[in-house]
Amino acid sequence: MGRKRIRRNYYKNSAAKRRNKIIQRLIFCIKTTAVVTALLVVSFLFIFSYDFITQCDYFSADRLVVTGENRLSEKQVLQQAQIKKGINIFSLNLSKARKRLLTHAWIVEAEVSRELPSGINIRIQEHKPLAILDLGRKFIINTSGEIFKEMAASDPDHLPIISGLQFSDINVRGKPLSIPFKAVMNVMELGQKSESVLPYKQLKLIQVDREMGLTIYAFDRIKAIKIGYNNYPDKYAKLKNILLYLKKRRGFSHIESIDLNNLNRIVVNPMKRESPAGNHKEI
Repeated sequence: MGRKRIRRNYYKNSAAKRRNKIIQRLIFCIKTTAVVTALLVVSFLFIFSYDFITQCDYFSADRLVVTGENRLSEKQVLQQAQIKKGINIFSLNLSKARKRLLTHAWIVEAEVSRELPSGINIRIQEHKPLAILDLGRKFIINTSGEIFKEMAASDPDHLPIISGLQFSDINVRGKPLSIPFKAVMNVMELGQKSESVLPYKQLKLIQVDREMGLTIYAFDRIKAIKIGYNNYPDKYAKLKNILLYLKKRRGFSHIESIDLNNLNRIVVNPMKRESPAGNHKEI
């Protein structure tokens, strides 16, 4: 006789599976709720902590330090950054304060930092003005030859003026300077060397002729010094000798122009003086 087959109780098995699924879902729901609750509690603690820190008088700025200002005043820098004494140092957005500083025409670089428990440090770097560029409208260029602002009534007017250049000559980073602009920058550089015959501080006007080169107006007793293009060190050496010679010759104290375009043929034109009235002789 064969063995009897044992019938499985499918009803009991399916009921057990349903119970297991319910328990698993319940456990999942409990874990999810616990995680969400923990996140809410942590978020609440962060918000509470942030509000507490940013409103705490202990972190109120009572020391504002500004460095690097020259043209601008400390007050102007703080106003530009929108930082006032007493501001909570943690409520200050350092990145936004820096961006506000960089929008000022005179500021080329800026850094804003906190110093615990109640200090804010601001460091700026200003453009160094080199000359006034006259393009019909006047602009100020820095020591890199870049325009950084249009001339305003409050800007320094003691800078040398450059005329005769065009908008196409404007210095663009990554591109070589045009020949006229490069010549101007060379003259500026030579003028800042010690014992330069044409000191930067005495330069009044640099007039550019695209064909003939540069004419410099610097001295009261010499109206114009024509130096053209190229060989500036040699031309400066020749000019130094000429000025020494003229200094000894008082009769040549006022000069209309000195032409150094051709070093083999230097031309000095004395200033013409009109004869006093009544001294004319009739022939």
